Amino acid sequence: MRRIETEGAPRPLSNYAQAIAVEPGSRLIFVAGQIGVDASGRIADTPEEQHRLAWRNVLAILAADGMDAANIVDAHVYITDRSHIPLYRQVRDEMLAGHRAAATLIIVSGLADAKLVMEVSVVAAAQE
Repeated sequence: MRRIETEGAPRPLSNYAQAIAVEPGSRLIFVAGQIGVDASGRIADTPEEQHRLAWRNVLAILAADGMDAANIVDAHVYITDRSHIPLYRQVRDEMLAGHRAAATLIIVSGLADAKLVMEVSVVAAAQE
């Protein structure tokens, strides 16, 4: 995988890449939206816990197929409160250990359960 960055487009607003190229023959994983819910179905109590748990869920799914944060090429994140943008960026940067994938952040009016404050889905790639 190769990061693409150009002066011909606006620089990222935070720690993400303008684009990622996936090399031919790579194995792709499309991780469905993950939320701040643990394996028992309990929704985390605070926004920070929900952000951390959602990312932990993503990383656990990737690990189940031999991948990790460095394999993420694209992330779509949905948050329900604009004031959580700094929290989202802080937790993302910690959980991805500085890895910069392509990313889209969308502010939504709500998720499937009104107690949920964020959801993240990713695409990951690994060379075969």
